[in-house]
Amino acid sequence: MLCKVSTSIEKQIMLLQFIVFDFDGVFTDNLVYISESGRESVVCNRSDGLGLSKIKGLNIPMYVISTEKNPVVTHRCKKLEIDCIQGCDNKLTTLNQLLLKLNINIENVAYVGNDVNDQECLQSVGLPIVVKDAHPDVLDLAQYTTKKLGGHGAVREVCDLIYNARSS
Repeated sequence: MLCKVSTSIEKQIMLLQFIVFDFDGVFTDNLVYISESGRESVVCNRSDGLGLSKIKGLNIPMYVISTEKNPVVTHRCKKLEIDCIQGCDNKLTTLNQLLLKLNINIENVAYVGNDVNDQECLQSVGLPIVVKDAHPDVLDLAQYTTKKLGGHGAVREVCDLIYNARSS
């Protein structure tokens, strides 16, 4: 299913040089499962990996920036071959440091988030995106809101949106 987007979003997609994702609530449904031994696990959507592969084919760098420090984030990102930074107290500071290192203007960045710890990044980037079930405090910050819920193909939807706009 192709999503119809405004001309301004299409123009912003054409300028993208970097895509950043939050992890919990974007790649996952924002739930955590804890076993009797205290081991945490989450559920991710397999189709996200295929979407990320499309973006890699466009040579747009991607990162995951997560407040949480959890081995599950490391393992999933490693499998998806996407760089991640965890344990960030201030995601915008981390994002700005990455952009300085990569020589990318923040206006040429898409950020996909879901909660108040993503607020500053969503307010600062050129293409702020939130998942359908994002916290109400960040919904109005988005230029694009996914049709899919976090953890249920929202990452794939974003990737398809960008890929289709850049490939047409």
